[in-house]
Amino acid sequence: MREAWQHWSELRVPEIERLPASIFVRAERLPARHAFPEHRHAWNQLVHAISGVLVVAADDRWFAVPPRQAVWIPTGTPHRVGTWLGAEFRSLYVADRPRLGMPSGCRVLDVSDLLRALIVEAERLSGQTDDPGYASRVRRLTLDQLRRMPAVRFHLPWPRSPMLDALCQVLYAHPADKRSIEEWGARLGASPRTLSRRFIRETGLSPRAWRHRLRLFRAIELLGAGRSVTATALELGYANTSAFSHMFRSEMAVSPGAWSRHEAVS
Repeated sequence: MREAWQHWSELRVPEIERLPASIFVRAERLPARHAFPEHRHAWNQLVHAISGVLVVAADDRWFAVPPRQAVWIPTGTPHRVGTWLGAEFRSLYVADRPRLGMPSGCRVLDVSDLLRALIVEAERLSGQTDDPGYASRVRRLTLDQLRRMPAVRFHLPWPRSPMLDALCQVLYAHPADKRSIEEWGARLGASPRTLSRRFIRETGLSPRAWRHRLRLFRAIELLGAGRSVTATALELGYANTSAFSHMFRSEMAVSPGAWSRHEAVS
């Protein structure tokens, strides 16, 4: 995404000298193809979106982050945040304190229904002073929930080089694309072996494994947006819903239909 972001519109990093509370939520609607320049904070940050998908660069790693995930970024860590298609961004600022109980490095975390609701409530309370006791309890419970959030079972790592970034952007937008590594190599002017080596070096996954994870990631994104199981299967390139359902169940231990119903209730 580094090369792609050069052609995106730049967002202004808010000027906040000090946090008004130990936990503070900043909300912003990010337009498509917009990104914040690299910056750092004097406090910890949880990068999250209640809708849309974010792309986050931190710790020399790149992540695509859907609403069910968030990225924990410790104090002082340089990072960038942007979005391909637009997102409802929620930035949870957490002041440093002894025995905070959070990871010392960047980590992709699951976001539970309760934590998501607490983030929304903490945002609503930002700037309100009519019931400081209640606001304090919400902040404490939010931090307790943060400490309980496990690292995600899977995330979608994103390559750093312009060549693989361009390839992955096409595959993200068109997950049903069936071109082989040989065909992509011919298009990009690289041998299949070179592409495979670079994929593994930049993402930790082979091209085939990355594409499989992309399809699962997009399935979660599409189903979470209300797309039907059949429409999702077709958009991802599956010949029928049975093959898609088998893949989804084997990875998520639940059928895509059951997962969609749970999301609708949430």
